[in-house]
Amino acid sequence: MPLWLLVGSAGCAQRHDTTGLVLKSEASTGVVTVSHDAIPGYMDAMVMPFAASDPSQLRAVRPGDRIQFRLNVRGGATMIDRVTILSAAPADSGLLQSPAAPALVPLDQPVPDFTLTDQDGNRVSLASLKGHVVAISFIYTRCPLPDYCPRVMTNFGALRDRFRNQLGKDLRLLTITFDPKYDTPDKMKEYAERYEADLPGWRMLTGSAADIERVCSLFGVEFWPEEGMITHTLQTAVIDRQGRLVATVEGKEFSPRQLGDLVKSVVDGH
Repeated sequence: MPLWLLVGSAGCAQRHDTTGLVLKSEASTGVVTVSHDAIPGYMDAMVMPFAASDPSQLRAVRPGDRIQFRLNVRGGATMIDRVTILSAAPADSGLLQSPAAPALVPLDQPVPDFTLTDQDGNRVSLASLKGHVVAISFIYTRCPLPDYCPRVMTNFGALRDRFRNQLGKDLRLLTITFDPKYDTPDKMKEYAERYEADLPGWRMLTGSAADIERVCSLFGVEFWPEEGMITHTLQTAVIDRQGRLVATVEGKEFSPRQLGDLVKSVVDGH
């Protein structure tokens, strides 16, 4: 499915009415995870977390409810409103998947070595990057929402621009897919070229399903396959020159400048 690269142009908002089955609802955060139906001509059926414009709309929403809602896309943001409960049918147990408990690396502790394959088909190990500051992000190339994986790439693009003279020297960027079945090295190279990320200092990594699962677990990245698509959390990690995890940034509520400032503090000696 094509990536929504043009949605972010300023101006008109796109609005789409759809329905879906609730897998998780958090009125306190205003986020509901829905296995939603296809939006013809725009988005395939898949599992996605959505933020509600008014969290109180989720107060009565429970897992297993069938809901109708409106998806609003404007600029680089997505939001839902007009949430209506259609029915409260039991959820299909096959949809209620739980990720394995992540084997999180504690802050200030060494990150275990791993080896994956980059967009040129070369093997890249974390150990080989010791002596460099390493920033790591996680995406999948078919991610359709502009404020998820495309934003991750935009954030790292800002790092590329800010640290252009240090990229590949003091700083290395790694972007890892959690959809290795689809995201082959060739697919990762195409994606890298789209974002001007096909650089010696910015590697786009894939690997076996087992290797990807292990690496994601190190950083607390959770993802759920759903009929070829994926719902996932967002996590950005920064590793110092000694190979220690010095920072993780959850979610997407931070600016490229703030991420750059964090990386700079590590590059400059933290």
